[in-house]
Amino acid sequence: MSYFRNVKPQIEQLQEMFSRNERWLITINADPDAMGSALALKRIMSHRVADVDIARVNEITRPDNLAMVRLLRIPMVKLTPQVTAQYDKFAIVDSQPHHHPLFSELDYSIVIDHHPINNDYPVKSDFYEILPGYGSNSTILTEYLYQMKIRPGKLLATALMYGIKTDTNDFERNFHEVDLRAFKYLSKFANHQLLSRIARSEMHYDWLEYFSRAITGMHKVGSGRYAFVGMVDNPDSLVVIADFFMRVHEMRWVAVCGVYEDKAVIIFRGDGVNRDLGKFAYCQFNDVGSAGGHKALARAEIPIEELDGKDVEMFVFKRLVSPTRNRVIKCVKPSDEEPENVCVE
Repeated sequence: MSYFRNVKPQIEQLQEMFSRNERWLITINADPDAMGSALALKRIMSHRVADVDIARVNEITRPDNLAMVRLLRIPMVKLTPQVTAQYDKFAIVDSQPHHHPLFSELDYSIVIDHHPINNDYPVKSDFYEILPGYGSNSTILTEYLYQMKIRPGKLLATALMYGIKTDTNDFERNFHEVDLRAFKYLSKFANHQLLSRIARSEMHYDWLEYFSRAITGMHKVGSGRYAFVGMVDNPDSLVVIADFFMRVHEMRWVAVCGVYEDKAVIIFRGDGVNRDLGKFAYCQFNDVGSAGGHKALARAEIPIEELDGKDVEMFVFKRLVSPTRNRVIKCVKPSDEEPENVCVE
């Protein structure tokens, strides 16, 4: 049995697409998995095309992502019409063209992704491979490197490892056996000291104040906990706090709320055993904002104007503990035809 699946047909098709006279741009929504994948595709294209660069549609704000860019020397530019005008061909990794308005404006020659296919937005590209069963897009690119006999350098291997690590949540989320094999294979080449430094770069110093507010103002909500942080300069801080609380012994689930710009943002984390947080978030907050997620992690965002001057901390608390609301609106498991997190009267 081969260590990885046979992707020689895909590689042959890819190589036929490359020309030394063309400039390529790889576009991403920058997170660790996307950045690792883009670096790998850039390595595959090197010496086969005239030039290849990476462009992101989002601002990078999470401390670990910033550390990854700095320590692994990941070159990126912001995606703008002025930038795209300089290139002949376009590729996208860890996303599909309909995932962002700026993506949808481009004609892609290469699409490599591991997110589910949306039948309403079929992928039209000369080459595409979409594998929703994979836990990480970095795994797909690792297979390509392996089959092409390209030994990843330390920085590239570290980027791909961190992409797999984050997208599988350290193999606690859905993943495929091949994700484990890719992680093991890359570990031979990666810089593990750099990997640890990136993984430990979870927060800004200023966020320590938010931890203090969350700990001193925590409320019990059934088997879980609720913490209100107040105004925050970055909603990523709420994610870090919620993840931290889930390391506390016997913490079943937690909701951490803060106000960012004109929205109340609520981050849910849980053990995924007794409560489906995606459905819970949807049923409690979807009537006043957007809400949903998975069993062990979810998010809700409520425009402040929807609260009509109500105190944000108490409004969210009452929604979390409201037995009346839970009786009136019953959450049901969605069928294959229904969208996720369905509530019925």
